[in-house]
Amino acid sequence: MTITAVKTLDPVTVEIIRNALTSAADDMNATLIRSAYSPILYEGGDCVVALLDTEHRVLGQSAGLPLFLGNLETCSIAVEELYGRDVWKEGDVWILNDSYLGGTHLNDVTIFAPIFDDGAVVGFAATRAHWMDMGSKDVGGSMDATDIFQEGFRMGPVKLIDAGIETSVVDLIRTNVRFPYQTIGDMHAMIAALRMGTTRMKELVGRYGMDQLDAARDEIFRQTEEIERETVRNIPDGVYEAEGVLDNDGINLDTPIPIRLKITVSGDTVDFDVTGSADQTMGPVNCGAAQAVSALRVGYKLLVSPDSNSNGGSFRPLTTQVRSGSVLGAVAPAPCQWYFSHLGLLIDLVSKAMAPAMPERVASASHGDSMIITAAGFDPRFGRNFVTMEATLGGWGAWQGTDGESAMINNVNGSLKDLPIEMMETRYPFRINEYSIRPNSGGPASGAAETESSVNTSSWPTASWGSGSKGPRPGLGTVRRLRRPRARGCVQPRSQR
Repeated sequence: MTITAVKTLDPVTVEIIRNALTSAADDMNATLIRSAYSPILYEGGDCVVALLDTEHRVLGQSAGLPLFLGNLETCSIAVEELYGRDVWKEGDVWILNDSYLGGTHLNDVTIFAPIFDDGAVVGFAATRAHWMDMGSKDVGGSMDATDIFQEGFRMGPVKLIDAGIETSVVDLIRTNVRFPYQTIGDMHAMIAALRMGTTRMKELVGRYGMDQLDAARDEIFRQTEEIERETVRNIPDGVYEAEGVLDNDGINLDTPIPIRLKITVSGDTVDFDVTGSADQTMGPVNCGAAQAVSALRVGYKLLVSPDSNSNGGSFRPLTTQVRSGSVLGAVAPAPCQWYFSHLGLLIDLVSKAMAPAMPERVASASHGDSMIITAAGFDPRFGRNFVTMEATLGGWGAWQGTDGESAMINNVNGSLKDLPIEMMETRYPFRINEYSIRPNSGGPASGAAETESSVNTSSWPTASWGSGSKGPRPGLGTVRRLRRPRARGCVQPRSQR
């Protein structure tokens, strides 16, 4: 494929605009985190933001969860597919959490808005964040849901704000969640992030004009695409395959869920095919196709272009095949609360499949899951109910030349953080006695270790979700060098690191 360069813009201006777009996304993310009401956002960072162009292609995206990589645009595209291009009006804000459109569980809410300048759409600002409760049958999210209707309040793309005025959707949200004050606070934090993105985008339009911005965008996309195609060209043509299993779906405990990946490399293109994976399940481990594509993009990017930011030029050499009605391409009414368990496995399967062709770039699997711990109950200190959720830490796999790392968030979660002990003990009615590393718990192949904790609690329910205890995580044989695992010290509170 021949890619035509844009010659009307000097390289310095292109780089200034590239970094300005990235900085604009970072400003959006900082606004969201500083304004959020929930610790999962302002401490954990379970959110992501992006600026999109008029064709819904990423201009700048903040650091956040890799699992949302190249995924926010599906939401604004869904609006145009439903209502047409003329639906966008200045001052409007839209909201969506439909698992089959956005791909994730109902708790991951996407809020987005068109950006206008001189009466014309010049782009879009988008945010996604985890809301702690969406009115599911169990507080915070259900472990044993068997359809989407048990998992909470589901919204297709609807207007949250119409020409600057809040719609009745805000009241619907307020009356359908268990923690309306916190939820509406997080909603306004996301809207504030959109306003920051709108401000930054309009500043760039005012400084450079749309013609120059569009030219810089095209050159940035061209460079990104060319870098990726060059890497793909260096992979030997062929078909590469890998397979793994999810322990079960949380309902049928004796039935493993197979995940199968076939990768076809041809010239400067690569195709990821997961159509051989299991059918959608009764239990809540399904995801919408958009999220499966995001996971495949993460696996691709880790091998092809791990050092560069994603934008609209990313993933152009990549095609994906996801089967509708499968566990990776769920349709209604499949439950999707724990949608990410098999996606971490899928990312690792990309490395496993490509290990023979790219041994110097791949790593063994990370720990099996986000290992979510959710606790809810009544806090007598403040006379109110509470819910908290945290992703725990584990070991990453070894790679050529070094052991795996200990006490890391798993591969789907990127810059997500575990919650500080000081904050947990202040906000919630329990005390953490210990938070430490279990030496050698990652096994001799990885050199990494898992974390463990001991907690004093009152009488309130605690739920834990994880996978990987039955289906072993994929290793890479002789690709990595083995070392004796080293014992690590105690993990300190974040304030002391």
